Amino acid sequence: MNVVGIIAEYNPFHNGHQYQLEEAKRITGADKVIIIMSGNFVQRGAPALLDKYTRTQMALSCGADLVLELPLYYSCGSAEYFAKGAISLLHKLGVVDSLCFGSECGDIALLTQVAELLANPSPALTASIKNYLKEGNTFPKARALALADSIAGDPSSAISDEKARDMAQILSSPNNILGIEYIKALISCKSTITPVTISRKGADYHATALTVEHSSARAIRHALSQIDPFMEAGLVSSAFQELRTQVPSSVFHLMQESFQQNFPIYSNDLSKFLHYKLLAEVSTGYDAYMDVSTDFSDRICNQLPAFQNFEQFCECLKTKDRTYTGTSRCLLHILLNITKENMNNYLAHGITPYARMLGFRTDAKELLSAIKKSGTIPLLSKLANAREILGQTYKTPYASHMLEEEITASHIYNSLAFHKYQAAMRNEYQQKIIMV
Repeated sequence: MNVVGIIAEYNPFHNGHQYQLEEAKRITGADKVIIIMSGNFVQRGAPALLDKYTRTQMALSCGADLVLELPLYYSCGSAEYFAKGAISLLHKLGVVDSLCFGSECGDIALLTQVAELLANPSPALTASIKNYLKEGNTFPKARALALADSIAGDPSSAISDEKARDMAQILSSPNNILGIEYIKALISCKSTITPVTISRKGADYHATALTVEHSSARAIRHALSQIDPFMEAGLVSSAFQELRTQVPSSVFHLMQESFQQNFPIYSNDLSKFLHYKLLAEVSTGYDAYMDVSTDFSDRICNQLPAFQNFEQFCECLKTKDRTYTGTSRCLLHILLNITKENMNNYLAHGITPYARMLGFRTDAKELLSAIKKSGTIPLLSKLANAREILGQTYKTPYASHMLEEEITASHIYNSLAFHKYQAAMRNEYQQKIIMV
C-alpha cells in the first residue's frame, strides 16, 4: 500500500484542491490519501467557513480516504507550529510514504535547500533576522532579507547569486513558506516521508475575485460574504449559483444544503465572545496567550474602548510589524485560551499524542488496520472512550487536556451556528464519524 499525506484546511474545498488530490495520487503512485485537516478554527485566526464534519464529507466525496483532525493549538498557530503539528501527526501514523503540498515555485529541490538552511540556522543568520525584526519588518520579510544576506556574504557558498535571489524570493509567498516549514518539520523529526510539491494553478492565494479556473478559497469566501441574506430568495439563490463552477459538484451540493442553515460562519460572528473575554481579563493583561507580547497586550488594553467587532478590532490593532492575520490569530488565541504554557507542554511531550478521526471511506479499512499496527499514537474514533485510551497510554493527563480544549473550541463554534441560524446545537460527544 502506497500512502500520500495532504495537509489542508479546505475552507472551503474547491477545484484547486480537487486538482491537488488527483495530482498527488498520480505523481506519487499512491492508492490511499490521508488528509490532516484543521478543525473548526483555521490558521489565519478565524472560524472555518463550514464546520469540520461538512468539510470532511467534501474531502471524502472527492477522493480522500481518511481525514484526521489537526489539533487546535497547531491549526491556529503560525506556519511553523501548523507544520510541526501536521507533520508530527503524519509521521506518527507509521504508514505515510510521501507528503504532497502546493507551492508557488513548484521546485522541491529549491524549497528543500532553503528548509535545510533554516532548519539549522547559523549564528549570523539568526542575528541578522533579529536585526531586521528590530527595524520593524514582519518575520517573513526579515527572514527573507536575512537569508539573502547570509548567502551573499558567504564566500564559500556554492550557491550562485541568481540562485540566492530565487531562494530569498520564495520566502515572500505563503504556500512556499508553508512548504518550507513542512520540510523543516520532516527534517526535525527525522521522518522518512518524501516531500513532493505541485505548482499552484489558477488564482493567487490572496486574490479576492472569482476566476474561470481554480479560484482561491479566499475569493470564494469573499463571494459568499457579498450575498445579502435579506435579499429576495431568488436573488440569493442566483448569487449562490455563481459558485457552481468553482467547486466540485458534490461539494456544491453540500454547500447548497448547508447555506444559511449553519454556514457561512465569519470572524465577526465571534465578536461578542471576544469582547466579553477581553473585558473580563483587561486587568491582568493577555501576555500569557500564544504570540501575545507584553507590548501587544498593552496595545489591546489601550484600544479596547474602541472595540466594535472582531474584524474592526484587528484593523485597529495591526501595525507595520504585525499583520492583520497575525493580529487575528492573537485574538483567537485569547478567546480560545491557547496559552504559551500549554503549547510548551505539548511540544515537550511530543507535539501530537493522538490521531482523531473525522471521517473515512468504507473501503479504506486496510489503511486503518495498518495505522493501528504501525502507528505510535492512539487512533481515536469515539470520544466516549477517548479519555480511557489516553489515560492508559500516557502517565500524565496532557493528552486528555489537549483533547478537552479541542472539544470546548468545537462547542464554541457550534454555538455560533446555533445563534446565527437557529441551527440545532451540535454536541461533539454525540457526533458520528463521517463515512462514505
